[in-house]
This record gives sequence, C-alpha cells and structure tokens, in this order.
Amino acid sequence: MYKVFRLVLVLIIFTSCQSNTLKIDVSGVDLKLNIQRLDREIFEITPDNKLIAIPKLRQKYGSFFNAYNENVIAIGNASDSLYASYLNTFLTDSMRVQSKQKIDSVFSDLTDLEKKLQDGFRHYKYYFPEKTIPRVFTIISGFNQSVVMTNDAIGISLDNYLGANCPFYKMLGLPEYKRENMFSGKIPTDVLFNWALSEFAFDESKNNLISNMVYQGKLLYFLDAMFPEEPDYLKIGYRSEKIDWCTKNEAGMWTYFVEHRLLFTTDRMNIVRFIGPAPFTSSFTNDSPGRTGSWLGWQIVRKYMKKNPDITLPELMKDNDYQKILNDSGYSPEY
Repeated sequence: MYKVFRLVLVLIIFTSCQSNTLKIDVSGVDLKLNIQRLDREIFEITPDNKLIAIPKLRQKYGSFFNAYNENVIAIGNASDSLYASYLNTFLTDSMRVQSKQKIDSVFSDLTDLEKKLQDGFRHYKYYFPEKTIPRVFTIISGFNQSVVMTNDAIGISLDNYLGANCPFYKMLGLPEYKRENMFSGKIPTDVLFNWALSEFAFDESKNNLISNMVYQGKLLYFLDAMFPEEPDYLKIGYRSEKIDWCTKNEAGMWTYFVEHRLLFTTDRMNIVRFIGPAPFTSSFTNDSPGRTGSWLGWQIVRKYMKKNPDITLPELMKDNDYQKILNDSGYSPEY
C-alpha cells in the first residue's frame, strides 16, 4: 500500500507540473458579450424605408457604421447625398445576395460563437481589467477584411468564414492556404489576435527579423492566455501536419537563421519571407508552412514565460525589448 501511495503521489506531482498555468477560472469575471448583427440589419434597408432605416443604423452602430461604409465596403459616408443609391447597388449585387443567403445558412445562430468570444474577452478582462471591452458586430464585407476594428468595436466579416470549400472563394481565386482558415471555428482566435495587434503595437524602431519574430510570438502567446484550451492550429492557422513539421524541424530552422545571420537582418523581403502568410517558407521545403518565423517566435516567448514565471501577461505585452526576451528565454532547441 505504501508503494502504491508513493506512486500515486508521484503521478499527482508530475501531472501538476505538466498542467497549463494559463488555465484559470474566469466564471466570476463580470462580462456579458452580445453580438449585434449588422450583416442582417443592413439588408433590411430598402428604397422605401431608407429615410427611417439608415438613421436608425447610424444611431445604433455609431462611428463603426461610418467606418464600415467608408473603409470596408467603400460606398461613402451615410450622410452623403448618393449614399442610399450606392448602398442599394451593394445590397442588390448578385454575388452579395448569394453570399448573404450562405451566411444565413451557416450562421443562423451565433450562440456558440458568442460563448467562445465571451470566454476569450473574460480572460482579457481578467488580465487587463482597465482595458475597454469592444462591442462586437457581424458584417458582410464583400470578401474584404476578415476582422475590422475601431477604437471600441470589432466587426466580423461572416462572408470570410463560410468554410474552406465555399465555392465563392475558389471563384475569387483565393489560394488553398488562405481558404483553409476561412471557417467559423477560426473566428474567436482571429478576433482576439487582431484586437491584440491593435492594443499592443510593434516597436518600429527595432524592425529586424528577430524583433518581428518575438513580437509575433507575443501575440500568439496572448492567444494561449485568452484561449488556454484551444489547440495550437486554431491560434496560428496551420493544419496539424504543419504543426508536426515545425516541431520536428524546430532545431534545424533555428540553426538556419543563426548560420545565415538572418536574426538581425533589417531587409524587408527577408522579414516578410519568414513572417508573412504564405503556402510554405521558401527557404525550407514545400512541406513547411508559411510564417515559420512567427512559430519560432512563439516558442521563444513560451520558453521565456516558463523560465520567468513571475512575469505577468500585461508585463510581457508591454515589454518591447525583443532582444532581452530572446536572451532571457535561454532558447536553444536541440536536435
């Protein structure tokens, strides 16, 4: 019995050591998120009711309504004399009508999405209680930006999340590596990633490759904290086999950067090659994913936070000394 007890005790200690320290109880965080469906309401505007319907939407959606009209669907300000005519053209376009029908089918109910986003923003409020929690709207963008932001609001372009096999995307000529992330389950991590991108800006004065890698790693670690139980592929947007490729080739990729003296390059093309979206990383094999620099930066930040448990998430996101984060991480993957 004593031996059994010791074995159980060792297993408990081992399990606790392996547990995810980012898993926290946020059920007590006072936040109720309600998604408002501008994508539906704007289609209720007709030539007959425009004089009443347009002012109502302007009042309800505030500055976001103007940002949406001017910057997303590019039909001008709602106060312009020709706005109603341009809006009617946008809403009656055959592709727009078809995509609206598909949206109504795929997103007939947003309960699950609302719960996921609420959980993510509860984690955000837990770590950053002084920060503003944005209003969340769904929109139809005409296949433009997937996530649209203002200072206090987020718009989710539902027409960009209709599923990888949606025929619209093939008609538009979108490559497979982009289409594979255009499904509803990707929305929560995309929303919080883009919100972090706007809240925690990159320090442009340190614009070399390693700084970009660590910055991207911070954003991905932010997603670790917002969605501690979500799989990595949802956070970075890789298929599972691409995650496996990165894990198996982590040391080799790092060695490549070091041996080719790329970490401190300021060449824009080199930075984009390892940070920008792509079907694969041209310096590696075609089996590699794009954004391998971002993935390595993620591992650096994870190692840094594991090695420095006293550092809080707000302290990490505020820290723009990317070189220090690398040095203090002790990052050195082995073959």
